[in-house]
Amino acid sequence: MKKEDKGGYKVVADNRKARYNYEIIESFEAGIALTGTEVKSLRQGKATIGESYAGPSGNDIFLFNANIPEYLQANRFNHEPRRPRRLLLHRRQINKLIGAVQRDGFALIPLKVYFNERGRAKVDIGLGKGKKLHDKRETEKERSWNREKARLMRDKG
Repeated sequence: MKKEDKGGYKVVADNRKARYNYEIIESFEAGIALTGTEVKSLRQGKATIGESYAGPSGNDIFLFNANIPEYLQANRFNHEPRRPRRLLLHRRQINKLIGAVQRDGFALIPLKVYFNERGRAKVDIGLGKGKKLHDKRETEKERSWNREKARLMRDKG
């Protein structure tokens, strides 16, 4: 399920519902503190971040509920699939994100997990607010109209 993106990196997991459920204001690229078996499992493309979220824990930001399944070839040195994983960000970014989450009521949503061109595992974290039902309907209406418009243009020539 690995996809090759335009930047030359391989997308391992994609949170497709994030932009539908949340209005993303800003996005950050963060590294993840992983064990060896987690990296090997990620390289096989077997991660899901659909129900995961990021949040502060102490003075750091962690990725919670992200499922990286066990690496089958590792026997006793395997990892726990849904353990909290520390996100690697600059101190200024961490302080900004913690302030936004605690004061302003924003949410930290993982958008995708990928390997960059240097082979490092990265996460795109979006800072956003949850959409209301009418906003979701409007997004769906706009998406439907764009699809119909493209179909009309394709048919005409």
